[in-house]
Amino acid sequence: MSDAWVALRTGADPVERRGALRRAYEAFASAGRVERPVRPVVADSWQRSARARVDPEGTAAVELSDDELAAYRDGHPLARVRPLIGELTGAYAMDGEHLVAVCDAHGRLLWVEGHTTTRRLAGRMNFVPGARWSEAVAGTNAPGTALAVDRPVQVFAAEHFQRPVHPWTCAAAPVHDPASGRLLGAVDITGGDRLAHPHSLAFVAAVARAAESQLALVATEPEPGSVRLSSLGRDEALLVAGGRKIRLSRRHSEIVTLLAHRPEGVTGDEMLVGLYEDETVTPVTLRAELSRLRGLLGPELLRSRPYRLAARVDADFDTVARRLASGSVTSAMCAYAGPLLPASRAPVVVRLRRRLAGQVRAALIARGDPGLLADWAYSPWGEDDLAVWRELARVLPVPQRPAALARVEELDGWQRA
Repeated sequence: MSDAWVALRTGADPVERRGALRRAYEAFASAGRVERPVRPVVADSWQRSARARVDPEGTAAVELSDDELAAYRDGHPLARVRPLIGELTGAYAMDGEHLVAVCDAHGRLLWVEGHTTTRRLAGRMNFVPGARWSEAVAGTNAPGTALAVDRPVQVFAAEHFQRPVHPWTCAAAPVHDPASGRLLGAVDITGGDRLAHPHSLAFVAAVARAAESQLALVATEPEPGSVRLSSLGRDEALLVAGGRKIRLSRRHSEIVTLLAHRPEGVTGDEMLVGLYEDETVTPVTLRAELSRLRGLLGPELLRSRPYRLAARVDADFDTVARRLASGSVTSAMCAYAGPLLPASRAPVVVRLRRRLAGQVRAALIARGDPGLLADWAYSPWGEDDLAVWRELARVLPVPQRPAALARVEELDGWQRA
């Protein structure tokens, strides 16, 4: 592991490092100044935490009750690899008096297991199942920051943004869906100074890779001839067809998304109108693009007259819409990995993107669930959504409202300016 992601190099004195970090933390807390020996990954995280108005004296909030948590995590994809994670980490955690935690992509802890005494001590800072440890809520910490930067990271002592977490060391690594690449959550190991070693970061990264490999093995086999399309939260869609994973270009992503939305097929003229803002684009240009796409997918999959995909397409944006239609708002939010092809300006994609995002946010506001609203509000696409922030501030327990109310006031001021 690169030194950039390791908190303490081999042979370094943890006591000396702890003191230096404490002084640097106080300099940042008092004057917003980053000093050595703060690593860039930590400095960047501190800045994000400060912008998110994380309370340095606060603790993570518990968002899911026991019943809600049990139902949510039983249906979560990482439930399928929890036994493997436990098998790989159990002895390591018990022998070292550490904890092993698994969180979802929003930083909510699904499982926290390990040494009994360590669990009791960690409970004092709400490092418990159901609590949200995303960076935007709990500040710099290994699981939250690993999700934010999408790579394994270790956090030691006063590198944590919240003071109650300063006695702890943690190392975490993100876990992705092997088919779509979507971020599912993270695996974390939390304990004392003995974890401040490069080996612990390498270990948790290896556990995350093993979990991804296991997910690939236990993945439900698609129906023969079916195609999977992942277009949410990514500018270049991923197509899985016939055992092949194909990362599409931006224009090809738009074409395949349009064809997945219109399984009956579209004419060339309809495709021109749907894909191009510029009305001067000619049919010749479109046919050339389709020819390149047919060479990539094969003539057996991309048909013409009308243009269509010759297989049932399981598109992630359709999955979200179906779950919303059935009233499964929590399940829909789990599948919503972000806006549809967010960088696309193709008219048909823009319409679909706005419609789906509007349906999701309307369902969240109607449901009024603090956890689901926070999932949206603290996401990159929801951080400026005034209506959601207002509803979140309304439904949060009183002690947790100040940060949300401050954000509402800030957004309201921007809109008035």
